[in-house]
Amino acid sequence: MLGITIGIFAIISVFTITDSLEKKLRDSVRSLGDDVIYIQKWPWTFGPDYPWWKYIGRPVPNIGELNEVQKWCKKGEAFAFMVSANGTAKYKSNSVENSNLICISYEYDRIRSFVIDRGRYFTESESASGRPICIVGNTIAEGLFGEADPVGQEIKVRGSKLTVIGVLKREGESMLGNNVDTQILIPINFARNLIDMRNDRFEPMIMVKAKAGVSNEELIDELTGIMRGIRKLKPVADDSFALNQTSMISSQVNDLFDIVGIAGWVIGGFSILVGGFGIANIMFVSVKERTNLIGIQKSLGAKNYFVLLQFLAEAVMLSVIGGAIGLMLIYAGTFIVEATMEMEVGLTQSNIILGLTISALIGVVSGFVPAYTGSQLDPVEAIRTN
Repeated sequence: MLGITIGIFAIISVFTITDSLEKKLRDSVRSLGDDVIYIQKWPWTFGPDYPWWKYIGRPVPNIGELNEVQKWCKKGEAFAFMVSANGTAKYKSNSVENSNLICISYEYDRIRSFVIDRGRYFTESESASGRPICIVGNTIAEGLFGEADPVGQEIKVRGSKLTVIGVLKREGESMLGNNVDTQILIPINFARNLIDMRNDRFEPMIMVKAKAGVSNEELIDELTGIMRGIRKLKPVADDSFALNQTSMISSQVNDLFDIVGIAGWVIGGFSILVGGFGIANIMFVSVKERTNLIGIQKSLGAKNYFVLLQFLAEAVMLSVIGGAIGLMLIYAGTFIVEATMEMEVGLTQSNIILGLTISALIGVVSGFVPAYTGSQLDPVEAIRTN
């Protein structure tokens, strides 16, 4: 039972953690937009036949290219330009270091999903004129203003004053680093005064959201032609831009968690194997100790299958009890993990069923040979056994 307990604990705990991590990571990827194409200098994944140093000479996207893409793209629903940087946000004597400055064009809210808890979003005229306004994340608001209402207050970022017009609803930490709680959204036309838009380290990008019914592949084909035309690339020339989408991350996520799942099976498999041999030995001893009882049962009319099922049920019960103990340990561990790591972890119904099923199968496999041996005993010889 201890071997089964350890084995089930190892396998199901790995699956429970990976399921929780996978859900959190997929939620983070989904927040980037399944139907959004990102026009950038660097691709999110590198192919083996295209060395990374060939990307260095590429130009970064700019606002002028956003206007051209918006003009010619027929399959896109929303278009936005974004540049990100870090800075210290200050209000009176309070400050929040390493704030994430997200400098955006007007349609950003149609591409990225977020909720404004207090205040409002930029108007189109405010964005176009580059008004000194901003929307702050929940962590920024608490760090600078505490319990006070930030809307209407002035903060200072990179030496410039910004009026807070909105506060984003708390979302928590993202596994991809795009945590809206630490963000400050700033109109791109005002951000020209704060950062260099052509600097590669600020990761300038153009984001295009596909219209309903338009696949990412269709949008990518259209954007490829538009961007090559904007940059006047010859037909034989390589693309000087990257078109990224969340499926690139999702495929790598699947590969990663497949490897972790295999590791969980291997680690738990050895423990279950040891537990299986233990149960088999126990059942052999049980059959030997109750040989004369088997003889009495068979002499009174018990069939072979009845004796077989009797010992087999005992083996399965031992194994399932061991597995259930392992599941209870995992369930208790989820509360500890949630308290220490501040991550939502849950023992799902599918993992519970998987754990009990594995336990039952191990009981059947381990107990079949001893049970079959007992069922085939001759009743007369069995009764005479001391």
